[in-house]
Amino acid sequence: MAISRNIFWIAFFASILACWWWLYSMSLSMNMDLLGRMSMDTTMSNMDMSKEPISNMDTSKKMISMDPMKGHMAMDNSMTSFLPLAGMWAIMMAAMMLPTMVPTLRSYEDLMTSANGTMVGWLGVLLGYSIVWVLFSVIISGTQLALLYLNVVDMIGKAKSLWLSAALLIVAGAFQFTRAKEVCHGVCHSPMSYFVGYWRVGFSGGLRMGLSLGAYCVGCCWLFMVLGFAGGVMNFLWMGLATFMMVLEKLPQLGHFLVKPLGILLILSGPSIIILF
Repeated sequence: MAISRNIFWIAFFASILACWWWLYSMSLSMNMDLLGRMSMDTTMSNMDMSKEPISNMDTSKKMISMDPMKGHMAMDNSMTSFLPLAGMWAIMMAAMMLPTMVPTLRSYEDLMTSANGTMVGWLGVLLGYSIVWVLFSVIISGTQLALLYLNVVDMIGKAKSLWLSAALLIVAGAFQFTRAKEVCHGVCHSPMSYFVGYWRVGFSGGLRMGLSLGAYCVGCCWLFMVLGFAGGVMNFLWMGLATFMMVLEKLPQLGHFLVKPLGILLILSGPSIIILF
């Protein structure tokens, strides 16, 4: 039994590493650096393109392709077509959110003996949680394309206005002080309490609990994801900091003490980027 658990955990962490590696490889293929910035050649090539509505684009002419001999690619349609973009967001959600799920899965594992939990139920929790974040990926992908159409963000999903970026940081910080954040974070921070109150056995039971926990997690962390529009959705600095903050928030002994300080930090970051940039 212990061996099978270890195999599941190894596969779990390996999938997280694979998602991060895929994102890194994608950024390299799109000629981006770790801050999600395209090369100068790419930027010049897309400067005029970003000013036109999507409906007026002739994708056969606008798409910039890669010359394999030169190893150069500026941009393809992965950031402007719904399905590739949704797939990218789904992988990004897995890379960022699965690490935050470790306390939840450990709590379920602790109840496997005393409450008839099984590894099949463990997988059900993981699947349910993942389904919710995939649905969120679909929603935020549609949002990004709408913002691109309205000329609010550029081709890589970064807000064109520093004021909008600042506003997103301030709103994300203010959300840390709301009742909604308190309720959702309470469940995410203490999954054992949730399991004790809503325990269900088997795969279907795990799936239902995973769906519910995923919904609470989206309610707790969705604005951290929206902050991708402030720095660019392929910005590894944002991905890393957001993941780090969300992991810290869910640490059993520490999380409750960090929610409001993080809110203050985000609020102060808003005016700071206006002053610095």
